[in-house]
Amino acid sequence: MGIFGIEVDVTNLINIGLKIGLLILAFIIFIPIGKKIIERTINRAGSNQKISESRVKTLEKLLVNLFSYVMIFVFIVMLFAIFTIPIGPLLAGAGVLGLAIGFGAQGLVSDVVTGFFLLLERQVEVDDYITAGGYDGIVEELGLRTTKIRSFNGTLNFIPNREIIGVANHSRGNMRALVDIGISYDENIDEAISLLEKVCAEFQQDERFKDGPNPIGVQGLGSSDVVLRVVGQTENGEQFGCQRDMLKRIKEAFDEANIEIPFPHQVNIQKD
Repeated sequence: MGIFGIEVDVTNLINIGLKIGLLILAFIIFIPIGKKIIERTINRAGSNQKISESRVKTLEKLLVNLFSYVMIFVFIVMLFAIFTIPIGPLLAGAGVLGLAIGFGAQGLVSDVVTGFFLLLERQVEVDDYITAGGYDGIVEELGLRTTKIRSFNGTLNFIPNREIIGVANHSRGNMRALVDIGISYDENIDEAISLLEKVCAEFQQDERFKDGPNPIGVQGLGSSDVVLRVVGQTENGEQFGCQRDMLKRIKEAFDEANIEIPFPHQVNIQKD
């Protein structure tokens, strides 16, 4: 059959189209199954080896990420095979190194190597609260190329692993709940601290606290207030909730005792 003077083998085109369709269908079916197998295998191995839940999630997401890259590579190779494009001579002619440089793979290699050491040294795991690459939030995925960090405002940040130069992991060991509260200069400091001790005694029964909380005294002298500080050790991730609860309870206790917490006042002077 000829179109504009070009011979077209319709049968061959139909065969190629069917092969491509079957290839796409096979991958649509196989990839979700492969991911499920990986997830179940990792979860079963984690329960048998008593591996922490965060470690299991990290390995699970990493292996799923690796599986996806492998499947993309296999798909491309099989697609080339359908069009009878020889891969071997292509790699041999260009050279593996030249091909990598041509695709700008230096950064990719750096990402993979950095990600490997992050995983090996257990610097970061899924569900950890970290500061890295200029971002602050919860780790959702540690991949071969990127790490996903969810900020507290809901933004999902994709950080190339090579940009994670330093990691501040806020989820290792007990965390510190810290509350600073200001009182008026006219108030009795000893009375306020005594009241803080009573509030702290209530929270010492809270299972979220591993040590304290306890008032440590005057932290600073502000322009309009005397700042008192309360500190306690909490479980990972519980420090923010504990701080909010303590602030609420301290405010209620100070109101009941008529202890003033200063706030900005505006004075209006009107001249006739």
